[in-house]
Amino acid sequence: MQQVLLMCRPGFESDLAAEIQDKASACGVFGFVRARAGDGFVVFEGHEPAAGRALLNKLSFADVVFARQWLLVIEHFPALPVDDRVGPLVQSLSGGQSLSGLPFRHVWMTFPDTNAGKGLSKLTRKLERPLARSVAAMLQPDAAWFGHVFFLSGREAWVGYTPVANGSPWPLGFPRLRQPAAAPSRSTLKLEEAWLQLIPESRRAALLKPFQKAVDLGAAPGGWTWQLVQRGMQVVAIDNGPMDQALMESGQVTHLREDAFAYKPQRPVDWLVCDMVEKPARVAQLMERWLARGWTRYAIFNLKLPMKRRWLEVQQILEKMQVVLDEAGSSYRLQAKQLYHDREEITVFAAPHSGGD
Repeated sequence: MQQVLLMCRPGFESDLAAEIQDKASACGVFGFVRARAGDGFVVFEGHEPAAGRALLNKLSFADVVFARQWLLVIEHFPALPVDDRVGPLVQSLSGGQSLSGLPFRHVWMTFPDTNAGKGLSKLTRKLERPLARSVAAMLQPDAAWFGHVFFLSGREAWVGYTPVANGSPWPLGFPRLRQPAAAPSRSTLKLEEAWLQLIPESRRAALLKPFQKAVDLGAAPGGWTWQLVQRGMQVVAIDNGPMDQALMESGQVTHLREDAFAYKPQRPVDWLVCDMVEKPARVAQLMERWLARGWTRYAIFNLKLPMKRRWLEVQQILEKMQVVLDEAGSSYRLQAKQLYHDREEITVFAAPHSGGD
């Protein structure tokens, strides 16, 4: 298995290609990446026959910033027969079982996050049931893999496997969230998705608890503060702009009209969140200060990205942050992801290496 297909936000193919090339090389897996602007995916082509499998074994999916999902490719069908799309897919999936020595849990049917890709949702729903019936004998609830069919058109598809323990738990790579009617802004979904994407389910209840203390830098009108309040936290919202009145009436929010870059907490807090339209290096320096000085235990923040060479920018900023924190004696792990609700930005989660439960 030489190929790995990685899904991403359309327009970020070159960024994902640069990232996966760097990280594959760092893992000792060598190859090249096929990427075309606007496709919503890239394909890593390894030089060795087992390069794809080696990459999935050596690289943690959680550490790939610009990838939403990935699959180890078994076969590429440029032109499935219109009168029988299911037959070749079943044959490909069943023939690939030697990959893991186990069956698979379920077959995912996905498509790129493009206008053309979204038009395939009706087709995938139509094929889902007959395909599931045809592979029923190969399904096992505790298998190590998901079968995965990634459609590019009504006839073209990639078939492969996504590892259960090293991939996104959502087929398309993101949870489907509904905008809460009471939330002051759509940005609220960024923080909700960040908690789901960046904090493992097994740790979420321990890290997000009622009565914790939180600070929201650049809070107005309160989209991220609203999420903190829903978790039962007491929040200090820092922004010179106005906050949503209904949110203030919760009794859980203290609004301080101060400069987010100058504010210092009176005592350490549990959570710091920040979603400001500022240069990423400046926000990163602010986060370094809070974390290195022990002002917060956990932080989730967004970094707005430039239009070009975004992977290089991300790489340089995160590496510098890690060096600063290490030199300060602050043992933190930084995990970054471009979320579905992010646009020209990424979201970073900083947590103590100890886990902090």
